[in-house]
Amino acid sequence: MQLDTPASLDDLRARLAAARGPDASATAGATARNGQLTKPPGALGRLEDLAIWYCGWRGDPRARIDAVQALVFAGNHGVVAQGVSAFPAEVTAQMVANFAAGGAAINQLCDVAGAQLSVIPLDLDRPTADFTQGPAMSEAEVMAALSAGWAAVDPAADLLIAGEMGIGNTTAAAALACALFGGGAADWVGRGTGVTDAGLAAKTDAVTAGLAANPGALDDPLMALRCLGGRELAAMAGAIAAARLHRIPVILDGFICTASAACLERAVPGALDHAVAGHLSEEQAHGALLDRLGKVPLLSLGMRLGEGSGAAVAIQVLKAALACHSGMATFAEAGVAEGG
Repeated sequence: MQLDTPASLDDLRARLAAARGPDASATAGATARNGQLTKPPGALGRLEDLAIWYCGWRGDPRARIDAVQALVFAGNHGVVAQGVSAFPAEVTAQMVANFAAGGAAINQLCDVAGAQLSVIPLDLDRPTADFTQGPAMSEAEVMAALSAGWAAVDPAADLLIAGEMGIGNTTAAAALACALFGGGAADWVGRGTGVTDAGLAAKTDAVTAGLAANPGALDDPLMALRCLGGRELAAMAGAIAAARLHRIPVILDGFICTASAACLERAVPGALDHAVAGHLSEEQAHGALLDRLGKVPLLSLGMRLGEGSGAAVAIQVLKAALACHSGMATFAEAGVAEGG
C-alpha cells in the first residue's frame, strides 16, 4: 500500500521515529535455519549475516529477492556557479537522455541484476539556489523533492537502490557531511568528476562559505538537507525513508547517496538500520562517512561514477546471500550427518 507523503520535515522525522524495526520472529527463524544448512558454521562469512538481516526486514525466515527497484534522481545545483565542477550543468540533462536511451552504466548493471530502473528528473531547468549565499531550497522545494522520492518507491519491491545524477552534487554532499559530522571542509571535499587543483580549492571554499551562510544546518540534519543539499539528494532521502516504512531493504551507493541518507540517520538514530553500504567509493571522504554511520561496504572496486552503479553491482552479493540461505538444503533435508 502506498503511503501518504510527509507534510513537513518534522512529519518525516516523526514517521521515522515511529517506524517498525525488523520482524523478530523472522530474524530468529532465519538464524535457526542458517544453523541447519549443509555447511560448516560461519563458512559463508558475511553472506550469512546479510541473509539473516534481509529476512528480518522482509518478515520471512526464508526470503528471496525477486523485485529489485532502482531509482535514479537528477537535479541541478546553483553552487556550480562557484566553479566546483569539471563539467557544465547542461550535462545533467544530457545524461538523463542517455539513461532514457539505455546507454549509461546503470542501465547495463540493472539489466544484469534484474532490477527495474526508473530515472526521475527534478526541475532540471531550475537549479537550486547557490548555497554559498543562503539556503539551497525553501521548505516547499525540499518537501517537493522528498515527496518525489517517497512516492517513487514501489511498495511491492523487495530491495531498493537509489542513485543520482547532478553536476555539482559532490560539493553538496561534502557540505552535508561537514554539517552532520564536523571537521573542516577540506576533510570532506574530493575531486568528484576530476576537478583540477583550482577546482578542488573552489569546492573547499564553497563548502566553507555554505556552512557560514547556513548556520541552522549545523543544528538540524534535515535542515542541513534543505540548506546544503539538492533536489536529487532530497529525493534519495525521501525514497530511503519510504523504504524504511515499507520495510524494504536498501543498498546505499557512493558518497553522494550516503551523505543524503546520513541526514536521516542523524535526525533519527536507527533510521538506516534497513540499509547496507554497497561499496566503498574512490571519492576520498566516503570511507570516513561510512565509518561515522557504522556501515561496512560490501565491495571496494575503486568506483566513483554515481548513478547507483556501485549499489547495482552489490545487488548480486545480496542475491547470492539469499540464494544460499533460502535455497540450500538443511542437514536433515539432505540426509547429511552434522558435524560434532
